[in-house]
Amino acid sequence: MSTTIEQFADLSATTLLRFATAGSVDDGKSTLVGRLLHDSKSVLTDQLEAVEAASAKRGQDAPDLALLTDGLRAEREQGITIDVAYRYFATPRRRFILADTPGHVQYTRNMVTGASTADLALVLVDARNGVVEQTRRHAAVAALLRVPHVVLAVNKMDLVGYEEKVFAAIAEEFTTYAAELGVPEITAIPISALAGDNVVEPSAHMDWYGGPTVLEHLETVPVSHDLTGCHARLPVQYVIRPQTAEHPDYRGYAGQIAAGTFRVGESVTVLPSGRTSKISGIDLLGKSVDVAWTPQSVTLLLDDDVDISRGDLIVPSGDAPATTQDVEATVCHVADQPLAVGHRVLLKHGTRTVKAIVKDIPSRLTLDDLSLHPHPGQLVANDIGRVKIRTAEPLPLDSYADSRRTGAFILIDPADGTTLTAGMVGESFASPEPVKADVDYDGWDF
Repeated sequence: MSTTIEQFADLSATTLLRFATAGSVDDGKSTLVGRLLHDSKSVLTDQLEAVEAASAKRGQDAPDLALLTDGLRAEREQGITIDVAYRYFATPRRRFILADTPGHVQYTRNMVTGASTADLALVLVDARNGVVEQTRRHAAVAALLRVPHVVLAVNKMDLVGYEEKVFAAIAEEFTTYAAELGVPEITAIPISALAGDNVVEPSAHMDWYGGPTVLEHLETVPVSHDLTGCHARLPVQYVIRPQTAEHPDYRGYAGQIAAGTFRVGESVTVLPSGRTSKISGIDLLGKSVDVAWTPQSVTLLLDDDVDISRGDLIVPSGDAPATTQDVEATVCHVADQPLAVGHRVLLKHGTRTVKAIVKDIPSRLTLDDLSLHPHPGQLVANDIGRVKIRTAEPLPLDSYADSRRTGAFILIDPADGTTLTAGMVGESFASPEPVKADVDYDGWDF
């Protein structure tokens, strides 16, 4: 690899940035990612040789850098991205986890997956086409998922003569639209991924632009993964009871801390039952510790033999979320089959899965003007809207605005296990409306 060992010697001291790319078909996402990896010297020699050979076989004079990320045969044949491609690379200043997500409207669900944990969304626009519907959809998804930073990369500037007025018009239109969605920070950068302008190296063709290159911005944008000050939450994944001669009475509650910090001696509440106890011990990697924090995987020991099972949530007694059977959320529908009022579904929140029913769909977002279409009756693939759901059992829910981990859920088709919808609890840019009158849905009377 071209990057020196010294550059990787102290990666523990560098920060990590998770970011996702998005954009319409043929906007050049894979080429941008390939250029970013190539010019930052993050490509292995054998990888580059394979791309050069594949490009030559297809009659191309120069290496097609999009092949560095488009690994599926169908992607290479069609020249599009279908699956989410994750890439890991580093510079002396920062480590990166990149999710190259598809641009075709059919694969918007993959963009939701890739951006759900992202600190930054990199949205590409073809300078010749400007802001299109899929651009608006990606901006809406980024806002819905509370991605804190959005970069607008206006690509293929070489095909519009590197004209500043073309870039300025697109940047203004996108910035105005994203700001109305509530995106907190937007940075616009004019680039040519094919030629390498403003990707890693500054462009010699756009002296009118004085901002950072894409890599410079990625290296310097402020990010924080410190969730230790957030509401402490431990979704229980497994109850450990060895019942051996060495550990006859051991009862531990294992899981990954979703947020916050837990300490020995702290009073905790188990939800949804509401039972309370105190932490008598914390086991981490086979050793006892006094304190543990996110995202560590731990086993909590309690003073009392509390009835706890997979799906329960352990929280500090003084900072417990409310439990409810009535869930109001903004969702992005990702399945081919519609989600309609009255549908029976499974709702998965953390490690808990419960039966649920769609009681109402108050509104659907219209991407063109951000207006709300009231009571559409159903959501189809890639729609964004508000839903009201009644669950068979109480759930402890945080607002998504407070916690991206414990404020999120998915809806599942109980017939075949298909993921239907990605949901975010609480308010968003789509305003809720009153619930319609209750209806008896064939025995689902919870």
